[in-house]
Amino acid sequence: MLGDKRGDNGQVETIVEALGWPVARKFLQPLPQWVYGKPRFEPTLSHLDPARSDALCAPWPDLIITSGRRPSMAALWVRRQSGGRTRVVLVGKPSGYLRDFDLIVASRENQLPPFANVMTTVLPFMQVDVAAVQAASRDWAARLDALPRPLVAILVGGETNPFVMDARVARRLVGEAERVVAAGGTPWITTSRRTTADVVAVLKRDLPAQARLHTFSADAAPGDNPYLALLGTADAFTVTADSISMQVEVLRLGKPLAILPLPAGRFGAPDLWRRRVATWLNNPAGAGLLHRARRTLARGLYRVDVFGLVSVTRDFEAFHRELVARGFATWVGQPASPRVVGSRGALPDDLDEVVRRIRALCPRSGSAPDGALSH
Repeated sequence: MLGDKRGDNGQVETIVEALGWPVARKFLQPLPQWVYGKPRFEPTLSHLDPARSDALCAPWPDLIITSGRRPSMAALWVRRQSGGRTRVVLVGKPSGYLRDFDLIVASRENQLPPFANVMTTVLPFMQVDVAAVQAASRDWAARLDALPRPLVAILVGGETNPFVMDARVARRLVGEAERVVAAGGTPWITTSRRTTADVVAVLKRDLPAQARLHTFSADAAPGDNPYLALLGTADAFTVTADSISMQVEVLRLGKPLAILPLPAGRFGAPDLWRRRVATWLNNPAGAGLLHRARRTLARGLYRVDVFGLVSVTRDFEAFHRELVARGFATWVGQPASPRVVGSRGALPDDLDEVVRRIRALCPRSGSAPDGALSH
């Protein structure tokens, strides 16, 4: 089941391709009020636009793989119609109860209690469309190839709890651009839909003349955005800490990655500590008595933590620390790590284990799944 978020769909497709099973794809479009709004989480189709979504009807499938709040609500509705026979695999952090799903596959920034149906991977399974990157690189070659090197792409996300995107961030971005220019290179800054207007204003005003700036516009033609061309052409990347998706795309291409930390907002400091507690609680690594006690505590707190204060959250900092510790990224201002450059195979890959877990859920589905959904 695919929704309207490209990154979520890409992770699902990666797993589906690795499984190699017969598959039917169902695209689900939310109603306008639920494209950005969050419907109450329950097994239902009421949040979907029936005119723009594929029909869901019997015979029901053995297995659904999906990602995101809105498609997973539909997946649970299908399982209810099937009398509980359909297995549901969710990719990413759940919006409902963990026990609603047969398997949850979540990357390291997601802090989930260590239940048997939760599998944690180092990186999310989002992939890069290499053909599209190569095509964009050719289209932009005349504009990029003549620029002084190194060409450093500075990819700017936006506000994501607990972080803010404010004047302090804008000044750091300008400082990074000035550092690249001082080294004889060219900084190319691109903003995103979530980048705040005051940050864009500072960049337009204060960036050095040698810098290039692309500001996001929903009305721009696809060919006007240099993002894919920069992925293929830039020599190094600086990415703001909020955007794990952009960080992973850079890593998948084997390019040097520097992470620019973001400050916490007014209520961000206690929120950061909440996320750090969740990381400590949900990741007992050993087999000793203390680690077993932490596992028990994490599971118990989840059952009573109705507001999800410490049991289900995301810890961006923990994800970044792991990337840096493994040599896959550096903090801004530090020398680039050579470990991943030119060798995408060096990245951790948990896909085989995910496939094994899914095959164990549906041993009958290896050849012609009984009751597969059709288009």
